[in-house]
Amino acid sequence: MTYLYLIMAIVFEVIGTAALQASEQFTRPKPLILTALGYMAAFYFLSLVLRTMPVGIAYAIWSGLGVVLITLVGLIWFGQRLDAAAIAGLALIIAGVAVINLFSRTAVH
Repeated sequence: MTYLYLIMAIVFEVIGTAALQASEQFTRPKPLILTALGYMAAFYFLSLVLRTMPVGIAYAIWSGLGVVLITLVGLIWFGQRLDAAAIAGLALIIAGVAVINLFSRTAVH
């Protein structure tokens, strides 16, 4: 269940962040409400993850995968572009999350 909760936390964080972009600096109420609800749900599910996973590991996975996913949302929905340095950085984030999950004994398996 820990990883299911972590996935839910990541998904809701990405929803909240995408809605934050769509709120146009808090001028559009519907995306603003979705931002608040997304972040509340994200932190709720993250709190469930912290019952069984160390905070550093949980946060590394949550933030790392969240960055990668919101970058994809930015590319697809908001038409944002990445340069080579940004792509390399995202690849390093993905590699870091993979190393934690595959080789760390502190991650929940």
